[in-house]
Amino acid sequence: MSIAAALRNYRIAAWVTGIGLIVLVFIAMPLKYFFDTPGPVAVVGVTHGFLYMIYIVCTLILAERVRAKPLEALVVLLAGTIPVASFVAERAVTARVQAGQTAA
Repeated sequence: MSIAAALRNYRIAAWVTGIGLIVLVFIAMPLKYFFDTPGPVAVVGVTHGFLYMIYIVCTLILAERVRAKPLEALVVLLAGTIPVASFVAERAVTARVQAGQTAA
């Protein structure tokens, strides 16, 4: 897999994971705790967990392709657990990878 393909997969996974986490935290959890509707948390929580595993794989593949430092990869992995952070990390990673490709 090329760096471009790994970056594309990472970007998609980051956005999907980020949107899933926002839905979980800002919609499903308030429904559960304020309106006693636990169903959405069960569905969205499991879905986000599955999508986060895909995000981890895509992040690790991209980190290996661009030879990222382990601490950098860990920070990007943790971004998938903080609402909105995956979007910020995606922009930073994309800029870094694209800058590295134009320099090469």
